Amino acid sequence: MIKFLAPIFIFLSAISFSQEKEMIVVIGDSLIGKVVDGESIREVSGNVILTQGNVKITCRKAIQYISRNDAELIGDVIATQDTLTIKTERGFYYGNLRKTSSNSGVILNDRKVILTADAGEYYFDENKAVFQSNVKLYDTASTLTSQQLIYFRNEDRAIATNNVRIIDSVNTIFADTIDHFRKKQTTFASGNVVIKNNENNSMVFGEHLEDYRENKYTIIDKLPMLVQVDTSKSTDSLGSETITLDTLFISCKVMEVYREPLQKFIATDSVKIIRGLFASKNDLTIYFKDDEKIITQKISDEHTQPVLWYDNSQLTGDSITIYISDKKISELDVDGDAFMLSQNKNFNPRFDQSSAASIKMFFEENKIQRAEFFGNVYSIYYLYEEEQPNGLMKANSRDAVISFDESEVSEVKLYGNPGSEYYPEQQVLGNEKTFQLPKFIFIEERPDKQKMYEQLNRIKWQLH
Repeated sequence: MIKFLAPIFIFLSAISFSQEKEMIVVIGDSLIGKVVDGESIREVSGNVILTQGNVKITCRKAIQYISRNDAELIGDVIATQDTLTIKTERGFYYGNLRKTSSNSGVILNDRKVILTADAGEYYFDENKAVFQSNVKLYDTASTLTSQQLIYFRNEDRAIATNNVRIIDSVNTIFADTIDHFRKKQTTFASGNVVIKNNENNSMVFGEHLEDYRENKYTIIDKLPMLVQVDTSKSTDSLGSETITLDTLFISCKVMEVYREPLQKFIATDSVKIIRGLFASKNDLTIYFKDDEKIITQKISDEHTQPVLWYDNSQLTGDSITIYISDKKISELDVDGDAFMLSQNKNFNPRFDQSSAASIKMFFEENKIQRAEFFGNVYSIYYLYEEEQPNGLMKANSRDAVISFDESEVSEVKLYGNPGSEYYPEQQVLGNEKTFQLPKFIFIEERPDKQKMYEQLNRIKWQLH
């Protein structure tokens, strides 16, 4: 048996050795053979052509190292394989590895992408490029830049690291690492991720992103935060125009963006929102861009209601809907166990309170003008005379309308079996906590803009 197997092993070894040592062939206009340090080399000049299987390389001069099965390539180097073309000024070809490399600037074109870099390697059997330093990958939809990149031609896949950036017609994505599938138009990004929207002046930060361009869907599921800077104009009674910067902050645990059929933004879990005098904490926020509508919702009976603050007012309800017109809030609807309280700026223990089935609030120039209450309305509102406390009024009705002047209650109208009861100041002073409706909860953990900036700094983002 041993005598029978031995020739087989010798035969297989010969095949393996032959495949590994498939010699490169180099021809040209002139050839000089020499021995340097005991190694046989050939210098081929003029219209040089190197071939190995389906790999063909042309250049002006080649130095062939026969025993190594390698060659140094000099001047106008062009390597081709099927639809692939690689160009450089100077490089090497390693026959045993079927690999080429260059530190003299490289351009790869496979009719799908164009890839350039200061240096790079290409493995012909694996259809894999490994490029370094000032790497750029172009296709019809986007441009990717980085300092290091691995390109898998068969998979249409690029893994880029170190100062990575993808630019398309709408967004620029920055990250430490990006794994991009060109044909599927799918991108995974991690580490110091930033998405900069070139149309609406917004940026989304995070630590991990998945973008599915064909499905028009993006998800950021690690430390996401959205920051958008808007400019708004206002005109005073004299016609003078003032331009104000208004920054929107949204942080949560998961952010999702749907671009079609409706442009929709969803923030889920531990959501915090700040914009101007408005702030919110909730478990679910949905922003419909086309309708200019924001909805915050209580996601189950076990979860708390969303909370919204405006100036010195606090609102809670099962669902809160904000309508925006010309980048300003025009209407706000609170549905399901709606409750509103307003703290007096000069007398902190005093809270105007109203509970109802639902509330509609109307704004002008981001200032509350009127609030309409519907269904089992109960109210407590404090009275003032010449800005001094003057007792309070308890009221109940089917519906009610409260008017505001500079965020303070100026008029209350009750409809449908109204009832009211007045309490003089001597009964109220020092006893404000006894005048609270059953659903009264004053939530002091209001999102703070300074803390949002600090959180943003903790994300350790950087634009490259």
